[in-house]
Amino acid sequence: MTAAPTDSHWPPWTAEPDRLAPGSGAPAVASALAWLEALGERHGWPPKALFALTLCADEALANVASHARRADGQSAQLWLACGPTPGGLALRIEDDGEAFDPTAQASPQLAASLDEAQIGGHGLRLMRHYLRHLLYRREGLRNVLLLELAT
Repeated sequence: MTAAPTDSHWPPWTAEPDRLAPGSGAPAVASALAWLEALGERHGWPPKALFALTLCADEALANVASHARRADGQSAQLWLACGPTPGGLALRIEDDGEAFDPTAQASPQLAASLDEAQIGGHGLRLMRHYLRHLLYRREGLRNVLLLELAT
């Protein structure tokens, strides 16, 4: 299929992480979320941790599927690794799209009233609420986003 993840040492896993290369687009997001749910059940993650990680993963993966493109215009491919870290649980999301650091984006201002509220644009706020760490770095031709929960 495609090459393995570029750096298996970030984050500092405390056990070998589970890995998935789901492909690209909406089908890849669906496969990734089903995989994550199955991992949570298999490893006995607390329900709140599974909910938070799945919610944040859905947001990040949907953004990659919707917006990430390679230099040739094709949809970006995804690679995932998920496993324990010291004091937490992490999901590493890689894509081969053009460089984009979502952590450098500001969360939009909250509306003063329900009438002023707009749909969308609050995914980063949601992720920052649930995650202990939301980190980005570029490794070669890949974007790498790390979602880490405290457990």
